[in-house]
Amino acid sequence: MDIRAAACILVTVASVGAASAHHGWGSYDATKVFTINAPVETLTWADPHTHITLKYQGNVWEATLAPLFRMQARGVKEEMLKPGTIVTVVGYPSTQKQYEMRAERITIGGKTVELR
Repeated sequence: MDIRAAACILVTVASVGAASAHHGWGSYDATKVFTINAPVETLTWADPHTHITLKYQGNVWEATLAPLFRMQARGVKEEMLKPGTIVTVVGYPSTQKQYEMRAERITIGGKTVELR
């Protein structure tokens, strides 16, 4: 095997491993769909995923939203999620981190956006 072939294989294996590690959606319990309707506490508008925090039942939940390109392609802009904006997030709780959820959809100002 020449050095270029070995390098290509190594890059491919590393890329697949990184993608698998990033998309570990198996750590969320898809059998426990729940909804939070609350004002945004904080927003992290960055890749690989946008995050918001919301107060729910006396706790602060972190909701993992879609990547920036998907949020923007579906019409969600950073200013729409500024702190104080009331949103409804539907998603699944994490099985590994307390008070974390994976969001499937978000409603902002009456507009519902599918995130997956």
